[in-house]
Amino acid sequence: MAIAGPLERVIMEALWDADEPLLLRAVMERINAGAGKPSAYTTVQTVADRLVQKGFLVRTPDRNAFRYAPTRSREEHVAEIMVDALAGVSDRGPALARFAQTIDPQDAHRLLLELAQRSRPLRSSSAGDRER
Repeated sequence: MAIAGPLERVIMEALWDADEPLLLRAVMERINAGAGKPSAYTTVQTVADRLVQKGFLVRTPDRNAFRYAPTRSREEHVAEIMVDALAGVSDRGPALARFAQTIDPQDAHRLLLELAQRSRPLRSSSAGDRER
């Protein structure tokens, strides 16, 4: 399941930017600060609870309220979206090539460095024994 609506996205962004789990009132303050039309408490609570049901958030009791926190980081979420998108393509080569052509050169360089690091063979003790 994906983050579907704009309010879901704004709630997730507010919680990803937070250093700790937030009470719903704190989430509301963050999302309503830059909003032209403020969201109602019950609307934010309903959407946050929907994100809990989808597995994007976890909520923990705090006196008479709940604190909300993401179940994974923004980076993990974005990576999962990318992997899911590729999973729907039988021949990934053209999609990967097109992606490589369209991303910023600095991002392409970072991706290349990460891929090079990943493909570097691991040195094991048995490999060290063979070198002797």
